[in-house]
Amino acid sequence: MNTQRTHPYRGAMRSSVVLYTWMVRGHLHPMTQLADHIASHGVPVTVAVADVPSSGEFPKTVARLSASYPSVSFQLLPSAVVRSGDTADPDADPFITLLADLRAANAALVAFVRSLPSVDSLVIDFFCAYGLDAAADLGVPAYLFFTSCASALASYLHIPVMRSSVSFREMGRSLLHFPGVHPIPACDLPEVLLDRDKDQYKTTIAFFEQLAKAKRILVNTFEWLEPRAVKAIQDGIPRPGEPAPRLFCVGPLVGEERGGEEKKHECLRWLDAQPAQSVVFLCFGSASSLRAEQLKEIAAGLERSEHAFLWAVRAPVAPDADSTKRLEGRGEAALESLLPEGFLDRTRGRGLVVPSWAPQVEVLRHPATGAFVTHCGWNSTLEAVTAGVPMVCWPMYAEQRMNKVFTVEDMRLGLAMDAYDEDMVKAEEVEAKLRLVMESEQGKEIRKRAALAKEMATRAMDIGGSSAVSFADFLDPLKIATDD
Repeated sequence: MNTQRTHPYRGAMRSSVVLYTWMVRGHLHPMTQLADHIASHGVPVTVAVADVPSSGEFPKTVARLSASYPSVSFQLLPSAVVRSGDTADPDADPFITLLADLRAANAALVAFVRSLPSVDSLVIDFFCAYGLDAAADLGVPAYLFFTSCASALASYLHIPVMRSSVSFREMGRSLLHFPGVHPIPACDLPEVLLDRDKDQYKTTIAFFEQLAKAKRILVNTFEWLEPRAVKAIQDGIPRPGEPAPRLFCVGPLVGEERGGEEKKHECLRWLDAQPAQSVVFLCFGSASSLRAEQLKEIAAGLERSEHAFLWAVRAPVAPDADSTKRLEGRGEAALESLLPEGFLDRTRGRGLVVPSWAPQVEVLRHPATGAFVTHCGWNSTLEAVTAGVPMVCWPMYAEQRMNKVFTVEDMRLGLAMDAYDEDMVKAEEVEAKLRLVMESEQGKEIRKRAALAKEMATRAMDIGGSSAVSFADFLDPLKIATDD
């Protein structure tokens, strides 16, 4: 029997706008930033979170966010799917299962919205795009919130209308020219798109067609950063012959998770003692996992580079672990067993290794941070942009390889680890790329460009800036509805 697990974390549930997302940090946190931004303009807002089995369970995360953002209501929707060891299909594709679970969550979303006195609009996370059907059933205006970049959105809108009979994997490093998008090597598309004969591909194309139904799309970017992609979407070029969606660039929405009265993290105190722009920060996101052998190569490269470093190390996930395990919290890594013998002693003072987690936004904004080795998740990319920190791009999965292309070749805000798609990135390349970004003329040019991007990001969000104006256009009908 399925039991309802709704948690009214914050006060009464009267709300003018409902934001709908799911329980993964890379989606929940930007949606919370958007909700906080909406609430700061006096519009009541609730974040409804789909509790789907395939995404893992993080009720403590929602409770912590609720405590940190008192102007935002949070509602954990009951799971529409019950899985047990006896009934779950061990061979089911995790991505297909996730999309099916999120689609099944529509019933809980509809029930929740109908329980409210009035809802003027729904803002739906793009991974929950089947929620657009729920909005249509409810007769409520809907916005899609795309938490990645405009270039990825333009690509996803266009791919279903392509007429190629060849799988992208067969095209290798051949360049794909999507409208408004910097050319992408076919092999840098997300894994689910590489083989057109697989069910993953067919499910993904159907999902992209669902994205194309959106008449209004919010994107966590700003026009200066991606002018060609933004214009292409606004002009309807990725979907020729169809009405163009109304696009709202409302980013960069970036903000650290508020921690109340917690003490200053040890790594920030350590950074306080380092010279300006002298430290390389390495962090690969909340769901990425590197093998123990790769961790040792990174350590060797760091040691040889002779640069100061701050490294957040996560314990490896077993190679045969399913994708759910990559989204579950892992305990603190036993650093001594993961790193080369004597590494911590030899680099003591010059480097600091912290287990599992570091306050990334605060680290990137610290004056001592000079470069960021990143997995290229879009949230992390925006955090680096707003901090003005050059990136060394080491993509891991999903759309991160695309983000690498955009960051390095289009935005010119970083450089790439060349062996990111090989079995191992060797210590020699780690050393070489750190020296390149920290010491070379190319590194200086990237640093100048990063400083300009930071300035333009600030301008976009300031009064009269492009994102501020776009956000006001989005907010205007909501404020009118609230005032009535």
